[in-house]
Order: sequence, then structure tokens, then C-alpha cells
Amino acid sequence: MRYRRTIYDKLITELNKLRFLIFEPFLVRYGRFRFDGNYSKSITTPLVSICIPTYNRGPILVERAIKSALAQTYKNIELIVVGDCCTDNTEELLSKIKDPRLKFYNMKKRKRSYPQTIENHWFVGGAAPANKALDLATGLWIARLDDDDTWSCDHIEKLLKFAVDGDYEFVSAFYEEERFGERVIMTGNMALDRYYTRTDSINSSKIGGVSTWLYRSYLKGMKYNLNCWRKEWNKVWDIDLSLRLYRAGVRMGFLEEVVSYVYPRPGENTIGLDAYKLTKKEKLKLYKFK
Repeated sequence: MRYRRTIYDKLITELNKLRFLIFEPFLVRYGRFRFDGNYSKSITTPLVSICIPTYNRGPILVERAIKSALAQTYKNIELIVVGDCCTDNTEELLSKIKDPRLKFYNMKKRKRSYPQTIENHWFVGGAAPANKALDLATGLWIARLDDDDTWSCDHIEKLLKFAVDGDYEFVSAFYEEERFGERVIMTGNMALDRYYTRTDSINSSKIGGVSTWLYRSYLKGMKYNLNCWRKEWNKVWDIDLSLRLYRAGVRMGFLEEVVSYVYPRPGENTIGLDAYKLTKKEKLKLYKFK
């Protein structure tokens, strides 16, 4: 049974909306004022922090995300992996990778306030470790990668050049996904598209999937919303953040090239919420809070 919103959910949503509306445009303007000089073309190899939240997916994390990130043609990176209190062999597997750029932090507790429906696990499940990764990041740029996704080898190189050349604060791009054996290039959606707004589309900045994101680190104060599951629409944590970045006035660019790949996990034949629903019993058991 789907969760039904309460009056409390609506109140929290409206208060957060007001808080974001007031605070986040100020954060963007302040970040530009303080740090804009750090993003000139004269700084040729800035440190890029790659943030990967994960939970009990050690083998696929290593085989896909870690392998892909460490194989980048752009070398000045730090790879921050944050476990959501992992209890599998994630830490053991990562300890075998002798690369000083890789850092692993395992959160001590795994606790949330949302009702444990399969939809809510999908909407907001990875937000807490992703926020911790942002806290730990020290680079001038932030890149996001899900633990079961992969990148093209020149992912960071291309996105960084595109961002610097265009003086963008946030860039994203095409990615390729696979559902039920069919691979399709996903070309992104406008921030004010019907896909997001449920109203007539309005020309605006295009936004790609989260594993194509690269953005300036002074924006990391805009955290993933742990209460996004309470909203009526756009409940997914990465969608919620990307729309807030747009509304805060962040300069966005979109690279029309495939730089990321989102494929089913082993034993599954689709991705995203569809995959969660098709393996609902197993997923609810896996993500259950103790």
C-alpha cells in the first residue's frame, strides 16, 4: 500500500520550501563572491571530489563505480565512498585497493524518519550518506556517481572542460540506460518541463541524470533533502536537489554527449524504481532499518 501524505508532511514540505527559497539563492551569491576566482581557466587541474554513497553492494561498487572512477583520464581526483552503515564486505574489498585517492567512511548509524515503503527507500534512501560525502569533500569541484553506475573514461575531463569554458557552476550530460534489454540514450529534461512540473513546459536549463553531475564545491552547502519523500511531487532526492539548484539561480550547462552508463544490477533486468518494485520483498528486507 502506498503511503498517504499527512498534514504534518505538508507542513514540513512548505517550511522546507520557504527555507530553501530564502537561504539557497543567498548561498549561491555568497559562493560566487568568495570563491569565483578559484574557477578561472588559469587553474588547469583543480581537485575533483567524486562522491559515492553506498549500502551493502561491495562487489558491484568495486567492479563498476570504483573501477570506473579510478580509470579516469583526469587524474587529480579524490574518491570519497560513504557507507550507510555497511555490514557486508564493502570495507574489506575497498581496503585491497591501494590507491591513495580512495577514501572510505562508514557511517555509524543507519536511521531514518520515513515509513519504510519501497517507494520511500527509492525516493530518499541514499541521501544521508551522500550528504556525509559532501561534508568530507575537499575538491573545488564535486562529481556524483552511484555505486552501480559507470562513467566513460574521459567523463571528468570532458565535463570539467565544458564547465570551465562555459563558466558554468553546474553541468550534466547525456547518459545511456538499459531497461528490459533495450538501451536508450537519455537526453535530459528541462528544469521546467512537464516531467518535473506537471504543467506546460517552459524553456529552461536542461538537467541530466545524477551520475552526470559536476558542480562547484561552494554549492555543497545545498544538501540532499532528507524530507523530500514527504512532497507531493518530485520526491526523489537527486531530482529535488537539481531543481533547487536551478531555482537558486545556479548557472547550468548541458553537454550533449554520453558520459555515463546506468545498467541493471546482476540478477535484475531493469533499473530505478522499476527494479525496486520487481524485487520488492528482497529490497524491503535489505534496506530495513534495525
